[in-house]
Amino acid sequence: MWMSDRANAYILPGRVADARVGLQQAREGEAIGLGGIFLSERWETKELGSVMGALTQVTDRVRLVAGLTHFGTRHPLVQAGLGATMQGLSGGRFVLGFGRAVPPLFRKLGIPVLNNQGMADYANILRRLWAGETVSYDGPAGTYPEMQLAQPCETPPPIILGAVGPKTVALAGAHFDGLVLHPFLTAAGVKRSVEIARNAAADAGRDPASIEIYATVVTAPDTLSDTERQSILEARAVSYFMHREVGLPIITMNGWDEAPMDRLVETGLSRLEYGQGDLAESRRLMAEAVSMLPAEWLETGAAVGSVARCVERLGDYFKAGADQILLHGTTPDQQGELMAAMRKVPI
Repeated sequence: MWMSDRANAYILPGRVADARVGLQQAREGEAIGLGGIFLSERWETKELGSVMGALTQVTDRVRLVAGLTHFGTRHPLVQAGLGATMQGLSGGRFVLGFGRAVPPLFRKLGIPVLNNQGMADYANILRRLWAGETVSYDGPAGTYPEMQLAQPCETPPPIILGAVGPKTVALAGAHFDGLVLHPFLTAAGVKRSVEIARNAAADAGRDPASIEIYATVVTAPDTLSDTERQSILEARAVSYFMHREVGLPIITMNGWDEAPMDRLVETGLSRLEYGQGDLAESRRLMAEAVSMLPAEWLETGAAVGSVARCVERLGDYFKAGADQILLHGTTPDQQGELMAAMRKVPI
């Protein structure tokens, strides 16, 4: 098996104005040999059902991964119906991925933030609905007196969880079919995460090897322009570390010092993430703020440099125990040279 066989990529990363661009990116991804296409949901232009439904009709082979939607944003019956419908439209290629997101934002929006037991229960509710069961539930995932899908799902999609903190990583190992690790983990951070997830699976009586673990790696080869790199690498790094709730688990898993993140958080740049301001200006401001972060964070938490160097760095994540690589930042139309190089490297 070649490294490219286990490569996946995001389409439409970050904030976008026109989701139709992602359809061509997905076609490009299939053409260059990617194994999976990921879509990160943003409700304004990347609503999961709309875009994924379109993707089922413009691709034939690749996995189509919701990477990620969020607990609490859809009624479980609606979410189960979405998953079953996507399986039918795609011929069984859909994977349903969840994340906890940023709790302060969800609280402002009135969206419930589930605890770990609630997330595990929600996944179990979906599986029971797909199996055709009538579900009555009252617990941390909500209150649902009686739910049932009129038609069971013959091939239910895998449910995977995005996680970075040790408790949520362990939750994925114990209750989910896969784990999507956060960008900017080092190879050592990924190794720690893999050990936590697989140990939790074993403790839960599951096969540790059955948990599919994706290492998400921001990949910025030097074939990119300076402007592209600023958006793909520098601005993206700041967009994570300017939120303490997001950045702290990454730093902890990597064994880094918190002080640089604390200084970045104090700038108040987080206001740019969900506002309606100019996107290019927001990215410029975030890219400039990267000087507040140690260069080591970008060098060891991402794949940067020549194409050969990027492939070597991606190999480090496989050696750390990842089953799949999720290329982040670049899109399939920018990954041709990288994928060609990965096709020459056995794993």
